[in-house]
Amino acid sequence: MYVCYADSGYLLFTYEATDFSPAKAYDYIIIGGGTAGCPLAATLSESYSVLLLERGGSLNTSVLYESNIYQTVLAANDNDSPAQVFDTEDGLQNARARILGGGSMINFGFYSRADDYFYDNAGIKWDMGAVERAYEWVENSIVTRPARLNRFQTSFFTGLVESGVDPDNGFTFDHVQGTKVGGSIFSDSGRRHGAVELLNNANPENLDVLVHAMVDRVIFSTSNPLAAVGVTYHDSNGKYHEVHVKTNGEVILSAGAIGSPQLLLLSGLGPTSYLSSLNIPVVRDHPFVGQFMADHQRTGVNILLPDAITDAGLRVVGIAESGPYIESLAVPPNTPLTSFIPSVGPVSLFNSSVQIIAGKITRPISTGSLHLLSASNVTVSPSVRFNYYNHTEDVNQCWNAVEVIRKLLATTTMEEYKFDGQSFKFIGLPLPEDSSDYETIASFCRDSMGTFWHMHGGCLPNKVVDSNLKVIGVDSLRVVDASTFFNAPGTNPQATTMMLGRYVGVKMLEERAASQGHPFLEYI
Repeated sequence: MYVCYADSGYLLFTYEATDFSPAKAYDYIIIGGGTAGCPLAATLSESYSVLLLERGGSLNTSVLYESNIYQTVLAANDNDSPAQVFDTEDGLQNARARILGGGSMINFGFYSRADDYFYDNAGIKWDMGAVERAYEWVENSIVTRPARLNRFQTSFFTGLVESGVDPDNGFTFDHVQGTKVGGSIFSDSGRRHGAVELLNNANPENLDVLVHAMVDRVIFSTSNPLAAVGVTYHDSNGKYHEVHVKTNGEVILSAGAIGSPQLLLLSGLGPTSYLSSLNIPVVRDHPFVGQFMADHQRTGVNILLPDAITDAGLRVVGIAESGPYIESLAVPPNTPLTSFIPSVGPVSLFNSSVQIIAGKITRPISTGSLHLLSASNVTVSPSVRFNYYNHTEDVNQCWNAVEVIRKLLATTTMEEYKFDGQSFKFIGLPLPEDSSDYETIASFCRDSMGTFWHMHGGCLPNKVVDSNLKVIGVDSLRVVDASTFFNAPGTNPQATTMMLGRYVGVKMLEERAASQGHPFLEYI
């Protein structure tokens, strides 16, 4: 038995896939123990048997503390690292999680609920009372209200308000215009509390969690109606296993914006001509699997601080009236910068902190697609192109962000970060001097571009799944993760993704209870 530590106890139902023989059948098999998969598994286990399969490992102490964020990303792809770095076809380095708890175990921890635009355009008919309760369930378990702000974050908050990003909203979980302090999954001591800890809310009698369990494909029925009946997976020794779902059960993909469309394609759900060209047997034509992929691109400036400030936290954001979402990340002294500042060389090191002041393109219009690099080996990550800034509107959003950052840097509050009180010392590109020319701004946006690691799309509602996130034309198969997002929720998506796992789980329990003729009582 593999024991995974969380502050509120031990997870006694987590096993290495090599050491555990699953039951012949479960009510639910969830592929991906990430930001959505963990709350979903915990919820469904209240009443039904659940097998949760995670391709990565269990708790890695390197991810537990806020001060280790950069080391985690820099060590990506070392053996069984919790982060897996990959290059997009656009030439930008990105990363995906490979650990129980998913992206919530390798991110910057900022917690904020989705904006109204997300709900109105998600392709889902939301029960907003249930949405509120799902958020609260997450927040009561793992989210902290910061007791204080560190030095630079305090200046950043004050400077944003001074520059016109108002009102001052103080602390709030809500996505509202102005400057605010958001929640965090880091405690004030810097200890991470990721989605893995939501498994402490599970019924341990009904839940088996396997780590280093790489799902190869979904198994389908051979007769009508077409339905998912199980999965095949292999463990770290290369041994293959097959496990099924019970009558009225489901297979649920929660493998993320990269993993879920990849698995659908490998399992024979995708465009017929594309699958046939790869010699993958077509189970059902699904032309939009892996399409409409998007990512939050990042633009801005990086300033070298004049003294040794070691701020690591992300607690403050500004949401400007013109649309941009502005936040600041600190890169500690002597950290190689290539993973965080693409325009800087790979061995660039500085003795002082570098502060990334970044604008986010919150609703990118440009989208791309994902395609397989192997038609038979799930361990070979697919390739993805996001087509950053292919749409004029995205450049205009970046233009607005540049102007907000320009006004911020011109405030009295920010003067203390100038060298000798004269000027900022930029690492990489400074803001363009001419702020009125579209081509100048477009070049700056593309040349300074990074990512916030907020990938979404690939399994969109009304294209791949229906409004209940069930795969169209296939019984007993559902997708519950950010691959179903038309738009990222305007902010860091972890709050919304965890909410989604809880929300869908509760709705599934309600549906089954109703089908059996008795009410389901949700306990929060």
